[in-house]
Amino acid sequence: MEELKHDIESSLKTPHTISDFSEQVAQESGRDIQYRTCSWQKAACLLFSAYVCLAILAFPWSYAILGLVPGVLVTICVAASVQYTSLILWRFCMEHPEVRSVCDIGRIIFGGQWGYTATAVGFILNNTFIQALECLAGAKLLNTLVASGGFCTVGYSAIVAIICFVLSLPRTLNQLSGLATFSAVTMGISVLLAVIFSGIQSEPFGYIEGEAPLVTAFPVSGTTYVSGMLAFLNITHALIGQTTIPSFLAEMKNPKDFPKALWAATIGEVVSVYFLVIGNQYVTSPAYGSLQPVYKKIAFCFAIPSIIYLGSLYASVSARFIFLRIFDADSKHTHSNTLIGWGTWIGIIAVTWVFAFILAEIIPFFPQMISTICSLFNGWFGFIYWAMAYMMLYPGKSKWAGPKRSLETLFNYFLIVFGLYILIAGTYVSVQSIIDSYHASEVGTVFSCASNAI
Repeated sequence: MEELKHDIESSLKTPHTISDFSEQVAQESGRDIQYRTCSWQKAACLLFSAYVCLAILAFPWSYAILGLVPGVLVTICVAASVQYTSLILWRFCMEHPEVRSVCDIGRIIFGGQWGYTATAVGFILNNTFIQALECLAGAKLLNTLVASGGFCTVGYSAIVAIICFVLSLPRTLNQLSGLATFSAVTMGISVLLAVIFSGIQSEPFGYIEGEAPLVTAFPVSGTTYVSGMLAFLNITHALIGQTTIPSFLAEMKNPKDFPKALWAATIGEVVSVYFLVIGNQYVTSPAYGSLQPVYKKIAFCFAIPSIIYLGSLYASVSARFIFLRIFDADSKHTHSNTLIGWGTWIGIIAVTWVFAFILAEIIPFFPQMISTICSLFNGWFGFIYWAMAYMMLYPGKSKWAGPKRSLETLFNYFLIVFGLYILIAGTYVSVQSIIDSYHASEVGTVFSCASNAI
């Protein structure tokens, strides 16, 4: 710990070059388990698969509430800010090669162990909530495919957790890149099928005779702040994913190539955001529920790899962080196939999935789970942290050096305020929406066997 503290303190005083990363690659040479093995192409697959997931299928539902014009504007603005802050994050990590996770960044920008600890708590909780979201999505998928509803929803959620647990066991992200590529391809197919099926079906699922699908450019009269904010949070969460970037950079052979991966993933994500003109009164979250039963099942099936991969990815990232807190980076248990090393790794993975399963049963609502994750964590890990990282890249008067730099600095101060707004207002909206959903008996009670099929 003292050695790590010394490294970080030194990093604040002296600049680093790419040779620092080359030295890390050289140090791992000949070891059983090597971490810096990821190319930028594989990093792009990891990023794309993390961004293009089931959450983007909440977009049509969000657009139905906000209206197409505000919905598209929110999407463009949030996507642009995420791209900007991701590049800031990359530059910060290049200045600090000792960074292995977002928690190391927390220590640096907050200047102490308390910053590291607070960030670690938020980081692990964020990842566990996302694992819970995948348990919920998997249970929803299985209930939809097995229309008879002959099995308990809690059981389906447990099945998804067990499958994800097994696929979380590989020790390096490079080993997950194959699943990431397959996940990205199948999720793209799923999105494309949903678009095609929505266009060729004669009417949306649940169509009521005489009630033509309504598509609006702006929010309809009577739209509440809670519903509007919930829709905004669903869009924002689908676009934010910077928490994994330091972990990806820590396993890249050449981190200077990261912008290539980022731009490739961002372009793919923007292309994947689609519009389903189904009608405000018939759209669901995820959007598969607006399709006729046969179409719904076909399209939803192709989302299975994405659900499994994303849960496995976040479990792996959490486990790696905890594992490296237990064992030193140079420990034989970290770089060799030892019984203690593998036993610890498997134990950590298992604990994260137990907690994820419990969370999925406590908040069994798809849009509300997304908004809860966004409000509690995305304000910090989507905006505030990276604006503060910018302040460290341009300390003192340098952040006001010229009109362009001054405008950029003001924009970063805005990001901090905006992140705090998401935290405060978003938390209120998420809690209120969960309460309203339970009162409406949408899925029964916690740990309910009631079907959550769409």
